[in-house]
Amino acid sequence: MGVFATIDTRSALRGRDRELTALERALATARSGSSAVLVLRGEAGIGKTALLEHTTRRATGFRIVGIAGVQSEMELAFAGLHQLCGPLLDGLDALPGPQRDALSVAFGIQEGEAPNRFLVGLAALGLLAGASRDRPLLVLVDDAQWLDDGSTQALAFVARRLMAEQVALIFTVREPEDARDLAGLPELTVEGLDEPDARALLASAVHVPLDPPVRDRIVAEAHGNPMALLHLPRALAPAELAGGFWLPGRQPLAGRLENAFHQRFRTLPEDSRRLLLIAAADPTGDAALLWRAAGLQGIPAEAAVPAEAAGLVEFGTGVRFHHPLVRSAVYQRAPAPDRRAAHRALARATDPGRDPDRRAWHRAHAAARPDESVAEDLERSAGRAHARGGAAAAAFLRRAAELTPDPARRVARALDAAQAAIDAGGPAQADTLLAAAEAGPLDDLHRARLERLRARLVYAQVRGNDAPRLLLDAAHRLAPLDAALARDTLLEAVGAAIFAGRLSDGPGQREVAEAARAAPPPPGPPRMVDVLLDSMAGWIIDGHATGARALRHALDVVREQRRSGVTDAERRWLWLAFRVTPEPLAPELWDDDAWHELAEGAVTCAREAGALSVLPMALTYQAGFLLHAGEFDAAAALIGEATAISEATGGAPMMYTSLVLAAWRDEEPEALDHIATTAMEVGARGEGRALGLAEYATAVLYNGLGRYDAALAAARRACQYEDLGFYGWALAELIEAAVRCGRPELATPALESLIERTRASGTEWALGMAARSRALLSDDRDAEALYREAIEHLGRCRVTVHLARARLLYGEWLRRRNRRQESRAQLRPAHETFSVAGACGFAERARRELLATGETVRKRTVSAAAELTSQEAQIAGLARIGHTNDEIAARLFISPRTVEWHLGNVFAKLGVSSRRHLRAALAAPKTPATHRGHPLTRRS
Repeated sequence: MGVFATIDTRSALRGRDRELTALERALATARSGSSAVLVLRGEAGIGKTALLEHTTRRATGFRIVGIAGVQSEMELAFAGLHQLCGPLLDGLDALPGPQRDALSVAFGIQEGEAPNRFLVGLAALGLLAGASRDRPLLVLVDDAQWLDDGSTQALAFVARRLMAEQVALIFTVREPEDARDLAGLPELTVEGLDEPDARALLASAVHVPLDPPVRDRIVAEAHGNPMALLHLPRALAPAELAGGFWLPGRQPLAGRLENAFHQRFRTLPEDSRRLLLIAAADPTGDAALLWRAAGLQGIPAEAAVPAEAAGLVEFGTGVRFHHPLVRSAVYQRAPAPDRRAAHRALARATDPGRDPDRRAWHRAHAAARPDESVAEDLERSAGRAHARGGAAAAAFLRRAAELTPDPARRVARALDAAQAAIDAGGPAQADTLLAAAEAGPLDDLHRARLERLRARLVYAQVRGNDAPRLLLDAAHRLAPLDAALARDTLLEAVGAAIFAGRLSDGPGQREVAEAARAAPPPPGPPRMVDVLLDSMAGWIIDGHATGARALRHALDVVREQRRSGVTDAERRWLWLAFRVTPEPLAPELWDDDAWHELAEGAVTCAREAGALSVLPMALTYQAGFLLHAGEFDAAAALIGEATAISEATGGAPMMYTSLVLAAWRDEEPEALDHIATTAMEVGARGEGRALGLAEYATAVLYNGLGRYDAALAAARRACQYEDLGFYGWALAELIEAAVRCGRPELATPALESLIERTRASGTEWALGMAARSRALLSDDRDAEALYREAIEHLGRCRVTVHLARARLLYGEWLRRRNRRQESRAQLRPAHETFSVAGACGFAERARRELLATGETVRKRTVSAAAELTSQEAQIAGLARIGHTNDEIAARLFISPRTVEWHLGNVFAKLGVSSRRHLRAALAAPKTPATHRGHPLTRRS
């Protein structure tokens, strides 16, 4: 009999009743048809892996998939997710097209543009949900802190959206390592064993009697860590165990465990040690690859026997280390030449046709000095990796730069790596790469590129008011070197200046526009970027009357290119790079047809391509149009979808349209709280345009409530700066409020400015708004004709709520002249439009006016739909207009089964039994009426 007993992993579960109960509960929840997520946190060796192994044994009837994170593979995007989902890929074809393509590209199954990480997450959610349809699914993720970022983010996305699937998803995270993407998920910290359990576990592992002081010292040093109790004694000689001749070390526990494993590793024969080092250098656990590499180094198969006998590793169809600390003990403590030799053998053993990127990765780790051929290999891998996620491309390019012998070329590759990191959302990595590039020999073009990337990094991180200056400086430096890139940068600077608006403390819109006008002409035929840049500069410098023609031309070009053969990538790039410039063109020109067309096209393009970085912006743009069209519920659904995507992707929520919607709905005090909170947030970020929109929304709210003094104050603040896209709207609010407050001296100059803008536009919407505002300031002889003109113009376009406001103003004007019958003819449809849309403040204004004419008006009753949660309302609304469960799931980033579960709740709350009843159940509630179904009754 030896000194030590054979270790039974179940013995490490002693004293784990709390953890075992939580894991049993997770399995029971999945068996019952719902989802369970649990994150086990604890130090190395505390027993997390043993708990997963126990859970596997208890999961009878489950399908089980699992993965263990490997530190050396953290930079290979989606490597962990690919390994986890590999056994489930038979369900790939059942996923919606964009999800299927995103996952296929991420896993290298097909070529394509870099997929959005959270579209990959949605695909993973669909894959896991599909795999759990027939029986429960147990998903185990060990050492999640060592997964690559793409895999971690995708699995965190999945974890937050599992609800009605038969899935138990369990992570383990080693502390104090960070795994911020998993923050907020249900978690349980695995603590050390108490002293009686620790002593019992130690006694089960050691056959020789322990001297009590030695036993107590081991228990104290282990701090209840099961692995320490089982393995630290193995590093001691029997005399030390029995006689007490042992001094505790000062290393952290994980280091001491690594020492214990490394001592066992050192006792192995040389061939066994070389074999284990190759295994530790390969994160895939591919046994066939291991043996090919071992053969190239002349290592016989018998070398595996001592390694397995030492309890360090298991060889089979795959290679499995007993614990991640074994792998790190073997790899990290090996001499650098030995590690390079292992990677060199793995590179030679890797098929360059089937896995060129992993071969390049091993070649890079085998390189002892700069090597251009290896750098070129990595650069080619970066091109392929870009299609699987920018983080991997950035990692390949960073290593390529490190291995580049030529200093100038090293700078170029570092800049390419920084660009890839910015595109992938890795600002810290990009900053490090830019610093590395700056340390090299920079020619003028490289210096200009570096400045541009620094400016883009600032804008991407904080969207602050420093960005216009930084982008403008970069454009100036680029102008003599790369005219096209300089013009791209100038358009970015224009967008940043518009975004900063009234809060800009650097170059304002005019300075940036003048720089754009003075820039070199396009080097070739004008691109969409060039047309936008010239038109924006003209609008800013020449004023609205002259600049409107250039804006109209730009808008026509954008519409024409949307209909033409321009690729989806080019369209998305325009929205991403210049997000402030194309979006407000149609609203600025009061062109509802163009707005409708561009909004639908942007959403369709983003949906079909799965471009989640662009989709929230496009959804918000379309929601803004629907708001003015009086379709508040549809607008709210799109805003909710945009918010869900932004939350999922970690982006800043697109709050602008939601501000205006809350104001139109008169959700006071919620609207005021929302506006105040948003104003504080955007002010801190330097987003002056958003601050102006918040003031415009406040003016709408108070005009609806009839509190004209407050509306006037807010509108005047909104009009202190000409924000692109809504300044004209704010002028109209100011005019109405000023007239109602008896302040014509404020209304008159605002009207002059409004007429200048609307005349330059010439659309039905623009002419209608001008006529409506002129009527407010006209005498009786002209006012009536102007009100009728406004109603005629606005009746020929899609902006329903503005037509209703024109009718409301005309009806109020008629009633004040005691023309009650004619007044009712305007007030009834206005009241109906506002009521159906949900514009409560304006509906109440119209109701009060109708009451003053002698007509009885009943307030609308609260519908059962008001009891729905926000997500239930979104799902019900989408189901109501015919979307399938799969389509709804794709839009809201949940699984089809979760949609089905929510719909069951919706049916119960609404008292219906199927989808076909939703249209009637969700229709705006109406009380009996005597006038064409309106909720009105006349007073006799």
